[in-house]
Amino acid sequence: MRQEFPELPHEAVLIGLDAPDDAAVVTVPPGQVMVHTVDYFTALVDDPFVFAQICLKHCLSDLYAMGATPYTVLATVQIPYATPVKQAEMLYQILAGTHKGLLASGTPLVGGHTVVGPQLALGFACNGVAEPTQLLRKGGMQPGDRLILTQPLGTGTLFAADMQGKAKGRWIEAAIASMLTPNRAAAEIVRAHGATACTDVTGFGLAGHLLEMVRASGVTATINLDTLPVLAGAANTLAAGIISTLQPQNLQAAEFIDPVGIRHPLYPLLFDPQTAGGLLAAVPARQGQSCLAALQRQGYDQAAIVGEVTAAGGPWPLTLKQA
Repeated sequence: MRQEFPELPHEAVLIGLDAPDDAAVVTVPPGQVMVHTVDYFTALVDDPFVFAQICLKHCLSDLYAMGATPYTVLATVQIPYATPVKQAEMLYQILAGTHKGLLASGTPLVGGHTVVGPQLALGFACNGVAEPTQLLRKGGMQPGDRLILTQPLGTGTLFAADMQGKAKGRWIEAAIASMLTPNRAAAEIVRAHGATACTDVTGFGLAGHLLEMVRASGVTATINLDTLPVLAGAANTLAAGIISTLQPQNLQAAEFIDPVGIRHPLYPLLFDPQTAGGLLAAVPARQGQSCLAALQRQGYDQAAIVGEVTAAGGPWPLTLKQA
């Protein structure tokens, strides 16, 4: 018999999976606000145990980007058509991966829903708490702030190549390792260094998410293409013209970007959709190098200062440069 996953103890959970009811019941800490987010997508790796951890990291990232602490999680799972035995095994692996991913933050899974469909898909509704005065928003960037990207780019092109059988195994292994790296410590570090704004880099790509921050803050920004951190193999697959199916949609952001760097080999990386990506934070200039050093000491080896915030008034919301 399979062992049961022990419910993570959490005094705020009044009714959870230890004694299931029609819904979970959770107390809210006095003086704090609730932060809610949800995401859902189909499997991009064959291993459901690994996929669950990737999906959970991706979904929790919105909370960390907002400066919130994960509080509870609900899961929605679509199991592929198969024999009952195979379905039970896949669900077990999903729950095992979810349990492992939640251990890092001590966040309890308090419920969920399972359906059967043509392919494996998974999503999490993640709930967090935060001090209302400590929330990090996309707006708030100030001219002179340094833009720090905590993890490398390239999952979109790499997994597109993998689907075509054109990616090396070591490239995909490195990409998965990056996608499994939690954003919790990175969020704590950028907050400790006075971050003025933050977001997670996911489906819209670096350019799309940065443009959201620029608009919300009423500023412009410059990206140094030569300092972008890149996952192993991503430059190779981009050079071969292999891109994600979401890349053309993300390219719509190019109309707001100075085309001076359009011929740079890493230019397409600006529009590469990320799964379980890192954080993009703006920190005061005086804190930039110390924040970067702290991230790298914590294990975010490829964290980099990728640009800076500039005053509004130029012809382009986002400009590019090369070192």
